[in-house]
Amino acid sequence: MTSINGDRLLADLDTLRDFGRYQTGVHRPTYTQIDMQARHWLMERMREAGLEPEIDGIGNVIGRAPGNRPKLLVGSHLETQNHAGWLDGALGVMYGLELARALPGQIDVAAWADEEGHFGTFLGSRSAVGEVSDAEIDAARNAHHGQPLREALAQAGLDGKPRTVIAPGTYAGYLEAHIEQGDDLEATGLRLGVVTSIVGIWTFRITFTGVQNHAGTTRMAIRKDAGAALVRLCSAVEHRLPTVAGPRSVWTVGRILLKPGAASIIPGGAEMLLQMRDADPDVLAAMESALHDLIAEANAAGPCSVTAECTFRSMPKVMNNGFQQALAHASAAYAPGAHQYMPSGAGHDAQILAQIMPAAMLFVPSIGGISHDIAEDTAREDIVLGCQVLAAGAAEILGT
Repeated sequence: MTSINGDRLLADLDTLRDFGRYQTGVHRPTYTQIDMQARHWLMERMREAGLEPEIDGIGNVIGRAPGNRPKLLVGSHLETQNHAGWLDGALGVMYGLELARALPGQIDVAAWADEEGHFGTFLGSRSAVGEVSDAEIDAARNAHHGQPLREALAQAGLDGKPRTVIAPGTYAGYLEAHIEQGDDLEATGLRLGVVTSIVGIWTFRITFTGVQNHAGTTRMAIRKDAGAALVRLCSAVEHRLPTVAGPRSVWTVGRILLKPGAASIIPGGAEMLLQMRDADPDVLAAMESALHDLIAEANAAGPCSVTAECTFRSMPKVMNNGFQQALAHASAAYAPGAHQYMPSGAGHDAQILAQIMPAAMLFVPSIGGISHDIAEDTAREDIVLGCQVLAAGAAEILGT
């Protein structure tokens, strides 16, 4: 029976946590000095585990096992959101490293670059499946401070390095483990989640155009207040989308911008970012249709004009059924009655790799359902259990 070393796994996670430690969490943005230090530390740990590591031109680190036996690719990402948690991404990479030790010659390990979207969505894994063009890299900027991606890559020592593209058929499949980032497991007293599908994420930039004017001298009857138009549409979205949404649909207005943003000036322009998520493409389409209906109604009512642009669209991805069954068998063996099948409400690199190979995911509980925050945590016994189950599932998939 395949066994992992839980103490070694926890020690690796604790060491990785020191790269960018911030209070009880971690601040390790993509391509920063501390992020690159973590990637090179990982490469050393890969060598010690008998892997042959390399880092490519987008920052992906892949440790390859020697030999020609059928292999699984196991991984996640190392960078974090700003001032956020210590396990998001890191857990899956360290699981991969421990699986490479437990199943020598059969596991390659990947740490994908910029899953968290500092410069682009799923930049590293999308590059690895051949979806990222040089033109996209040229155009990409840091979402927080505007640094060009080319400049960041050069500062990180990656300029001129080739980008690795994985050909279909290279691997038997891909496995990724992650903290749940929600409270379903904790609320139901379960310890493991076998992921059935990963949600599609559709993001819209909605722009409102009015007339900027003096806040004290412009009569209410003649105002074209873009901020007021935005508030009205926000309210309409909250009332309309529940009528077409599915049981696990979610939507979020994540940013609101008023122009020029002064107390004494009527906003002449406004903008909001609206994101929708669901595992059913038909539900997403219905939600998008409802949004466009609301925008048409807002334009008909006036006095401001409203437009919407879809800035990001990822389709839901179903995980491989056979891989799900292997993870469920392992869960039942190591924690009887403590697992469930469940969709992922967050996006993950697994949905990108699933385009070129069978893929599956395993969740462990997030204490309090918290993620993307310094309070993010998982019980250490659950961390070890998850890795043992992933190893056993990998062994079943590989037939070892």
